[in-house]
Amino acid sequence: MITALPDPAALAAAVSGRDRLALAQALNLLDDRRSAARQCAAAFLDALPAEKLDGAGHLIGITGPPGAGKSSLTAALIQVWRRRGLKVAILAVDPSSPITGGALLGDRLRMHASGADREVFIRSLACRGEFGGLSAEVWPMSLTMLAAFDIVLVETVGVGQKEIDVSKMTDTTCFVAQPASGDSIQFLKAGIMEIPHVIVVNKEDIGLAARKTLSELRITLRRQMDPEGWQVPALSASAALGSGIEALADALQAHRDWLTAHGQFSARRQRCQAEWLVKHLREEFGRYGMNLLGGDEALFAALAEVPRRSPIVEYETLRARVLQGFQQQVRKL
Repeated sequence: MITALPDPAALAAAVSGRDRLALAQALNLLDDRRSAARQCAAAFLDALPAEKLDGAGHLIGITGPPGAGKSSLTAALIQVWRRRGLKVAILAVDPSSPITGGALLGDRLRMHASGADREVFIRSLACRGEFGGLSAEVWPMSLTMLAAFDIVLVETVGVGQKEIDVSKMTDTTCFVAQPASGDSIQFLKAGIMEIPHVIVVNKEDIGLAARKTLSELRITLRRQMDPEGWQVPALSASAALGSGIEALADALQAHRDWLTAHGQFSARRQRCQAEWLVKHLREEFGRYGMNLLGGDEALFAALAEVPRRSPIVEYETLRARVLQGFQQQVRKL
């Protein structure tokens, strides 16, 4: 039996009012690949309040190598944010089942302590094998959650040095470093421009190894800033003991405040959408398809100049241009 599609405007109003059932329905709609569902999802995203999507809330990404303790740190952060009266949504991106494509680990199980709190909403999402650690649905789902919550945190699967999509699609990115692991230092020395905005060494309770990693990170960070001019702090914390979590929450908020003070907050949100569009257009059509749109940088510049629209509408519009370009090239043969 085919499920009836919801009314987009009514669904958007219910999500903005933090109706949990409506939010779950909206996220399922965004995950629906049927053509009619895509049209409904586009209309739903357009109906969400623009002021919340462009300038409200805080979209945070948390990433790092497997075993660094991202989920336990996220659970600890939830408790701090709730004590501060903030409403929190988590999008936990898990590894995919090679058979069903569904999420394997289910981070909701690891954050069950917050499950009884009606002001916390946690959703697991499979990465579906995407190289950057995020699935295609993360950006539209993040926008949906921003319409209803003060904090939206995207926790990625464990990533390597090149898999940093989350830093391009969030307001603030936190990298969780593993004590006594050379991966954290190599991550920074790799020359990657989109470095995190906050770095935290988890498991400070293990002692010397954590202090050594923190010292190495701070020495490395003295020699570089992020592309926007923000000086990245390196902190230590222990999710197990609950130490350093307040300071981490403060550092994440400080970056948001810095973006606002420097007039970069709304522009960064728009850039996040542009990054999402370019990434998925490139994955579908390759470099040749991007050239038909003028190339990556020209497309970024064009997207920065126009008011933000529904990402699905924008994607389908650009996709149609590429397909038209392909057809014109075929006619010339």
